[in-house]
Amino acid sequence: MSFTTIEQAQKFATPNPLKEKLDAGVLAHALSIKIVSSIEVLGFAKSAGYDACLIDLEHSPFGLETTNQLSCAALSLGLTPIVRVPANTSDWISRTLDGGAQAIIVPHVNSAAEAANVVKYARFAPLGERSATGTMPMLRYANVPAKFANPICNDLVTVICMIETERALEDVDSIAAVEGVDVLLIGCGDLTSDMGIPGDMGNPRVEAAFDKVSAAARKVSVNGRKVSVGFGGLHNRLDLVEKFAKKNDNARFVMAGADNTFLLQAIVDGGSAIQKVENNIKNA
Repeated sequence: MSFTTIEQAQKFATPNPLKEKLDAGVLAHALSIKIVSSIEVLGFAKSAGYDACLIDLEHSPFGLETTNQLSCAALSLGLTPIVRVPANTSDWISRTLDGGAQAIIVPHVNSAAEAANVVKYARFAPLGERSATGTMPMLRYANVPAKFANPICNDLVTVICMIETERALEDVDSIAAVEGVDVLLIGCGDLTSDMGIPGDMGNPRVEAAFDKVSAAARKVSVNGRKVSVGFGGLHNRLDLVEKFAKKNDNARFVMAGADNTFLLQAIVDGGSAIQKVENNIKNA
């Protein structure tokens, strides 16, 4: 098929449920995938009502081939494939996007310069310097000309920078101001460690951090731009997610559990149940 207008090309664009919910101000949630490489896990996530899957390359042994297969399967199921890369480099960011990811998470972004690096690798010109390619999964493998494909993909991709240190908190206004950043994701595990209060999610300093990041995001959400705030590391404290989200109406993305912790809990529950039966038989 030949494309003569961008409207023709847009018909091939795969929807991004994460972006749609963030734009609407509705809470979006993702299942993190760290150990299950089989694409069936994505069907489970979809059936459970998740909006997205988060393929975690920072905390898993997965390589790019597994990541790209999971991303493409997610696209076919109507889930947003998010990839958390292990480093703020082009070889990770651009290649995961080429392979099907619709959102990219970069950990440990501590300055505006580092945020600008993320945008440079994740966005095509004029916003960035991502290298052009063809037959992209998010365009259903259609051979869309770059003059149409690049702006469509720039609009489809969600760029997420993680705020995980006190240094990043100090510079959060500058980080939020970087054009092309869509979400500031607070990594509560690393942030509390950096604060010297590891794992103390209920500490007032955590709430103050959310308030500060939310204010920074709100400040730059002008002239059609919208920057949201995300929750990382609070999957076991959904009460805090609810509290902070009610307080900050731009906090609308949640890392809402992971395959390894869910699997462990199911195995523990099953083991406990059968051990109870064993003890009951012994004591009968």
